[in-house]
Amino acid sequence: MKKSIMALAGLVTGLSIMTAQAALKPSVIYDMGGKFDKSFNQASYNGAEQYLKDTGTKYADFEIKNEAQREQVMLRMAQRGHSPIVVAGFQQAPIVERVAKKFPDTKFVLIDAVVDLPNVRSVVFKEQEGSFLVGALAALKSKTDTVSFIGGMDIPLIRKFACGYEQGAKYVNNDVKVLQNMTGTTPAAWNDPAKGSELARAQFDQGADVVYGAAGGTGVGINQAAVDSGKLAIGVDSNQNYMHPGTMLTSMVKRVDVAVYKAFEDVANDNFTSGLQVLGLKEEGVDWALDEFNQPLLDETVVAQINNLKQEIIDGNISVHNWEDTQSCTY
Repeated sequence: MKKSIMALAGLVTGLSIMTAQAALKPSVIYDMGGKFDKSFNQASYNGAEQYLKDTGTKYADFEIKNEAQREQVMLRMAQRGHSPIVVAGFQQAPIVERVAKKFPDTKFVLIDAVVDLPNVRSVVFKEQEGSFLVGALAALKSKTDTVSFIGGMDIPLIRKFACGYEQGAKYVNNDVKVLQNMTGTTPAAWNDPAKGSELARAQFDQGADVVYGAAGGTGVGINQAAVDSGKLAIGVDSNQNYMHPGTMLTSMVKRVDVAVYKAFEDVANDNFTSGLQVLGLKEEGVDWALDEFNQPLLDETVVAQINNLKQEIIDGNISVHNWEDTQSCTY
């Protein structure tokens, strides 16, 4: 009798999980730049694709092409019963707030911005911590004592990347020069490889020999300019080391893919929680990438130095200033 009860309990649990999976109807809305930007949006796509591969759960997605589409697409997703609706990009925040209020039973996950509603999970990252590590690596590898940064759209979020990078570079070499440029002030700045290439070449002309781009699809042009000029580049968000072996010094990996996967998984398992999640080095939300593609560029001593700095940040011995706290890079 006891075995029968246990077997029945197991069957009920199994049916519950299957029902939750069957009810799952996830979707992803990418920001400007497209889901194959090899950077931020593609990290979202990779997370959704990995969940599809692991569970067989299909998902809907949409690439925003213009501002007018943002609310239309989100409303359509909600009306069609999609949940969770994962929304990538800070510019989507006001749209999420409006639509989430209209559909209180739909779960929303907003990446890179915060909306305080009971059906919204906001996921933000400590980009400054990961950028600190790649900035330190850039300064250690620079032969000219000049490194550079190119941002996409000039917004506080990208200033966080730039400030972290500067801090890391200055931490290991106080005399290093850090050149900085932003691509533009509109969303078009995320998808302008020609402009990225132009800015990178100008920085190389000023003596920079390592460039870090946090610019979405614009980074394709930045990295290619480094290849053409015989300089080093640092990728962002997704691991871009594979793109140009011998040129890509490392990548500042931002685990947007994990945030998307976890959102799908939590809703499927009825474990979804709303509120704010802040992911840094300690939470494995950001990191620097070391693999077979960039390993030949790095000796054991340099790798050890960067990993020691990483542990110092995790342990709280190094505090990386967040540009957003003061609206400045004074540290």
